[in-house]
Amino acid sequence: MNWLRVPIKKVADVESGFGFPRDCQGIMDAEIPFYKVGDMNLPGNESEMIVTANTISREVMRKLRARAFPAGAVIFPKIGAAIATNKKRILTKPSVVDNNVMAMIPKDGIEPWYLFYWMQQFDLRTVSNIGPVPSMRKSEVQEVEMPLPTVTEQRRIIDILKQADALRKQRIEVNGKSERIQSALFYKMFGDPATNSQKWPVKAFDEVFADRTAQFPKLQRSQYQEVGEFPVVDQGKELVAGFSDDEEFVVRIKHPVVVFGDHTRIVKYIDFDFIAGADGSRVFFTKKDFSPAFMATQLQILPIPNLGYSRHMREVKRLQFIAPPISLQNVYAKISDRIRPLQDSQVRATSDVDRIWRVLLRAAFAGNLTAKWRKSQMKALLQEMENQARALGCK
Repeated sequence: MNWLRVPIKKVADVESGFGFPRDCQGIMDAEIPFYKVGDMNLPGNESEMIVTANTISREVMRKLRARAFPAGAVIFPKIGAAIATNKKRILTKPSVVDNNVMAMIPKDGIEPWYLFYWMQQFDLRTVSNIGPVPSMRKSEVQEVEMPLPTVTEQRRIIDILKQADALRKQRIEVNGKSERIQSALFYKMFGDPATNSQKWPVKAFDEVFADRTAQFPKLQRSQYQEVGEFPVVDQGKELVAGFSDDEEFVVRIKHPVVVFGDHTRIVKYIDFDFIAGADGSRVFFTKKDFSPAFMATQLQILPIPNLGYSRHMREVKRLQFIAPPISLQNVYAKISDRIRPLQDSQVRATSDVDRIWRVLLRAAFAGNLTAKWRKSQMKALLQEMENQARALGCK
């Protein structure tokens, strides 16, 4: 059975957000959430937009000539480097979004969660204009074609994917708990580096790190492979984001290094030869009398202001790092080395689950995920497809 393929404008209204003046920001007790691109990174907003840093009243909304998009609208970045993050979220209540965000508002005939899951496997970069500042045009997004099974089959797909997504999120939660073990050990031995209650000597960034990013040629995301000889490490959440067989990009390291996500603020301790992936991953070597394991955890713990998808190196260079004796740092590193294999296995398990998730998404929208179920429902589905095509004005 071949599903209808329709342009997005047939099943969803595509709208841009609204300007959000600085003097209207920071209000938390108004009735309507106001989301910016950076809010997609807030803990709790991994799929559904629940947590907000700004709200807006209906009176201010009228002054700004803004309007709220309904619950079920799917939102994503529409301008700048944030497009490359491919973040998509679904609104849980009527909300206003800023003018760096685009929204798809489902019409009758498409389930919001079906649209959301289909967007998870759609690459925003395929409709972005290449230039100094990438951007997307509403007119181009509207013409993107997507598969449209009947509402009954959409709901079946949603049920299967929601169950799989719940398992994926549980895996991520377990991974997060194991990551906190390192931080707990650090706090116990050295206290909070942000307050330095134990009065350790402090050092500036350039006294503890050497930024060697320029020595690492970058492999673009489009060149990542799912399997390959050499691991690719970038600024994303996964320890290993992909693989490559291109030895020219490999940098052999004699000592562990720290990889910092300039856009994401994610910190990774790397003790194996790797390929640096995509723009935004920065590679730091530690200087004499500083343990890489100790410094990686400290950089992870220290508060770095969230600038959204802007670069964060200027904030990192303003940090003050505690500098206990190297002998004590090495004690921490030795214990940390015993914990790290557990964490690495958790990260690998999470990566495996993510790969399975991507396979499920491809199968869902190729029709394979529900093929057996569809066969048992064929007669009713054919009638529903005919009614659907008539309603959409399709053959």
